[in-house]
Amino acid sequence: MAEQIYPEGVVPSYIQRLRPYVPGKPIAEVQKEFGLESVVKLASNENSLGPSPKAIETMLKVVNEVHRYPGTANTELCAALAKRYNVKISNVILGSGSESIMSNVMRTFLDTSDEVLSVSGTFVGFSVMAHARATAPVLVPLDDYRFNLEAIAQHITPKTKIIYLCNPNNPTGTYFTKAELDQFLAQLPKRILVILDEAYFEFTGDSPDFPDSMRYRHDQVITLRTFSKAYGLAGLRVGYGLANESLIKELYKVKLPFEPSVLAQAAGLGALEDDDFLNKTLTMNREGREYFYKEFRRLGLNFYPTASNFIMLVFPSEDVVNKLNDFTLRRGVIVRPLRGFALPHCARVTIGTKEENERCVAALEQFLNT
Repeated sequence: MAEQIYPEGVVPSYIQRLRPYVPGKPIAEVQKEFGLESVVKLASNENSLGPSPKAIETMLKVVNEVHRYPGTANTELCAALAKRYNVKISNVILGSGSESIMSNVMRTFLDTSDEVLSVSGTFVGFSVMAHARATAPVLVPLDDYRFNLEAIAQHITPKTKIIYLCNPNNPTGTYFTKAELDQFLAQLPKRILVILDEAYFEFTGDSPDFPDSMRYRHDQVITLRTFSKAYGLAGLRVGYGLANESLIKELYKVKLPFEPSVLAQAAGLGALEDDDFLNKTLTMNREGREYFYKEFRRLGLNFYPTASNFIMLVFPSEDVVNKLNDFTLRRGVIVRPLRGFALPHCARVTIGTKEENERCVAALEQFLNT
């Protein structure tokens, strides 16, 4: 098909300049490219144990209902989440992944004259969504690979409308504390909306000063969480937001009416009750984290302690990261270079099963010995 040339002005200039989010390489692509039978993917922070068994069970119960549209209010899963977090159903909204809700926040509350504020070195999807609304985000540098909330506060202007905070931060694995967040919110103008992205919340259980946003509510904060990581439902795309009902009411005006899908909603219901699977996931993550810490220290690798299911490695240069990435790919181990996250000298490694982690360490050691 010949390349389509659109008349001038059809595609807005800010869309023409936009760089789409690029996910980690899929397993099948690496197998085909390098002729490999076995590939370990530790690039996208997926759950190596697979999906929650109870999620599969509940999906199978409704598989014959996929010819029907899901309910527009997503009542059953919203009710289960409301009960879990001791809020009203009107405080809950669902989406096809937490990114869908984040996109709806931008569409609902952001005007072209507004500013959005975050850091350089966080989830790149936020920046893509801001640019898609013709708004270049104001990005504050990370401080020792952490969100510096005090520095962010100093960059607030009369135009600031939305602040994006990712805690724990993807891709660094670092987090800001409850004391830091409380101080930040206390001085924040009421007109500013805070997106508090807690996609990796379940992995923070042994961090006593982590600010679980469900333990205290602020009317201007919308919390985003997901079933993609700890519950192993990344391929189904089901996330949720919790906020003041007045904010949720506005979000429903722009939300796609039939998301998430029937299967995704059913899976979320099952996963929410699957404590055994969640505990197995957290145990695997804890043991894998300690294994990686020990091996990375042995290999002399520079890394940052994590409150999540991944670890960030810091290298001398982007060139080293690129060589490492090529080396590990050819040996069937996919890790994530972080150029797209504005950290070109870093790479992210997902914590997987014992066998996957050992294979990753073996590949890293071979690379260091070349």
